[in-house]
Amino acid sequence: MTQTPNNLAAYIWSLADLLRGDFKQSQYGRIILPFTLLRRLECVLADSKEAVLAQVEKVQAMNVSEEAQEKLLLRATNGLSFYSTSKMDLSKLGEADIATNLESYIQSFSKDAREIFEHFKFVEFIGQLNDANLLYKIVQKVRQTDLSPKAISNHDMGLVFEELIRRFAESSNETAGEHFTPRDIIRLTTSLVFMEDDDALTKPGIIRTLYDATGGTGGFLSAGMEYVHELNPHAVIRAYGQELNPESYAICKADMLIKGQEVKNIKLGNTLSNDQLYADKFDYMLCNPPFGVDWKKIETDIKDEHTLKGFDGRFGPGLPRVSDGSLLFLLHLISKLRPNDGDVQGRTNVAGGSTPGATGSRIGIILNGSPLFTGGAGSGESEIRRYILEADLLEAIVALPTDMFYNTGISTYIWILSNKKPAQRKGKVQLINGVNLYGKMRKSLGSKRNVMDDEDIATITRCFGAFEVVDTRELDKPAEQKSNRGRQSSNPKSEAVKTFASKIFHTYQFGYRRITIERPLRESYQFSDERIDSLRFDSGALNAAMQWIYADYAIDDNWSDAPDCEQYGDLTAHHEAIRKHCKTHFSELKEKQLKDLLDRNLWRNQKQLLLKARQLQTVMGLEQHDDMNRFDDALNAAGKKAGVVLDAKDKKQIKAAVSWKNPAAEKVIKKIHSGKLNPLYGLFAVDGRIIEYQVDSDLRDNENVPLDPSQSVSAINEAYFLKEVQPHVPDAWIDASKKDDKDQQIGIVGYEIPFNRHFYQYQPPRDLVEIDADLDKVSAEIMALLREVHS
Repeated sequence: MTQTPNNLAAYIWSLADLLRGDFKQSQYGRIILPFTLLRRLECVLADSKEAVLAQVEKVQAMNVSEEAQEKLLLRATNGLSFYSTSKMDLSKLGEADIATNLESYIQSFSKDAREIFEHFKFVEFIGQLNDANLLYKIVQKVRQTDLSPKAISNHDMGLVFEELIRRFAESSNETAGEHFTPRDIIRLTTSLVFMEDDDALTKPGIIRTLYDATGGTGGFLSAGMEYVHELNPHAVIRAYGQELNPESYAICKADMLIKGQEVKNIKLGNTLSNDQLYADKFDYMLCNPPFGVDWKKIETDIKDEHTLKGFDGRFGPGLPRVSDGSLLFLLHLISKLRPNDGDVQGRTNVAGGSTPGATGSRIGIILNGSPLFTGGAGSGESEIRRYILEADLLEAIVALPTDMFYNTGISTYIWILSNKKPAQRKGKVQLINGVNLYGKMRKSLGSKRNVMDDEDIATITRCFGAFEVVDTRELDKPAEQKSNRGRQSSNPKSEAVKTFASKIFHTYQFGYRRITIERPLRESYQFSDERIDSLRFDSGALNAAMQWIYADYAIDDNWSDAPDCEQYGDLTAHHEAIRKHCKTHFSELKEKQLKDLLDRNLWRNQKQLLLKARQLQTVMGLEQHDDMNRFDDALNAAGKKAGVVLDAKDKKQIKAAVSWKNPAAEKVIKKIHSGKLNPLYGLFAVDGRIIEYQVDSDLRDNENVPLDPSQSVSAINEAYFLKEVQPHVPDAWIDASKKDDKDQQIGIVGYEIPFNRHFYQYQPPRDLVEIDADLDKVSAEIMALLREVHS
């Protein structure tokens, strides 16, 4: 058969004509792919079949382990990585016992090949095909397809299998997004990762490794090999990957087997919790991890590695929130970088540069918008971004159009990272805004409504390759088709122009220091009846429940504030009713708190405090005082005069009850210092004394001060404070105790990449005259309709 790969793929996919009606469309690939693999394997094995069968008899007589048998049999295949010990092939299965014979035939293959069929759950489909009287027909059509190496090379057979995978992805688009990355995104990401090394990849004898941590069906691995093959057909790319989903793993492994790859390098399992390639480093890495998937199920494993191994493990820089593990995959890939002139932590004197094999690596990973900015200074996400940018690993981020993936329409970004940046990229990051580089698909596939053509991809790759700033320029793209449903505005808002732009930043421009701004506490106090009465109830968690109990039971049970009232606080008769009510309305209360609530001692102690405060009131009076600094002296004097003894707990509760924050009151002094004046950091000169004020936590604020390595941290912070803060709040100061853990400078370092902010285009609102005209028109139409109804 001398067909092009696309024609041959179409011919093989025509098996779907036999399946239609008996199987769902989303199941076609689960039958066609393993049958295609099976036919290719037996065609490849045809030349060595007799030698293998002869070797089988010798090996069986040796009585050695299965692993040893496999090694001996592989020698007879003349360099292949698989074999079959069966004398059968698809043409000899017969019709009567075809299902049994086919299952036996599959079991005769070597372990790696056999495992692929197991993960496809092929035996189940064989049974379903047999029950539908389709198995014999399918086998007859498959066996007539010439997939021998003479008819189609490994490279072209790989293209055929990729096309079958693509058709499978599109036919099962309801779940495709979990396992399939669209081909246009794969082409773009692959080009960005490989293009910087085009010259090196064209040299003779080149051998490189390619890795995908979330292998899926092998799309990225295939695209990487295809890219290099086009540059240099003699180059060797060794593919590695790991995939969690068994079916996707089977497809990926089958694809690699067809392409002649070492399939032992394709692993099944969770990459984050069980890295089965932990000792390997790679030249190129391509990855599309799941968007926004939590890692709660493997939280213990991840946190243990972070805590116990630190930077010797994969997650030393930090951990993102459990709700999104995207940055964990990024850290995992970074741990796989080959060394190059110092490792990724910036340490020198390690293998790299002139050391053989220390070639450095490049990474392309697709992430959603969250990793760009989620998490403030000091958070796990910010620390991961800090690690990446301060190690100068990030080369570029490309914003993709929305509606590009099968199962989501969210904004997505391609991150390109490398530890072998060329000189002009050192210390810099390129942001490319490609959100408008797309065309509409004729027919949507799940959530995928947009597609990038070759020219769109070339626009981005040329811009990246040139490492140039592109001022916002208008694209020659057709206007969006607007829906004609509903009421149409007579003055519709003009559509935003579709543009393309690229900007280049220094890595430190994404960083900032979060300094804490404090302001003084100002409080007043007054011994009013209302404030004193609040002492009847505990000021903590029991307050609301105590108020309810007092309102419902105090009057009926004849509670009084008289010192000799014996029944005050006795709730014995109401325990069951109170417990039932609290379980419903105060469910946050624990058992110990419920016991305290029902204890008459609590009620009596609070009553005693209330009575003490009333005695103090006779001395303190009812006036409002706006200088809290005099409160303690006034309270002590009143206590002596009234004969009231207060312990520290009583004083604290009374103070909390009778005081409140008042912006017009005097500042509350915390401490008087003997040191030097420093108002920027909270040490103020007042009446010849150096005063430190109490902090009002409600007025606390944080300011993000941009990083600037050309100046000292103190100079930057203070200049920012004097310009941006002090003119608006003259009594504020910088909290010098809030320091960064790493450099011990004032202010906690954070990093974010506000992509959209850098490319924001202002769209002026419609003129008010136009809006008024629309409103008048709509109002007139409504009135006309109302007149029709009334008439």
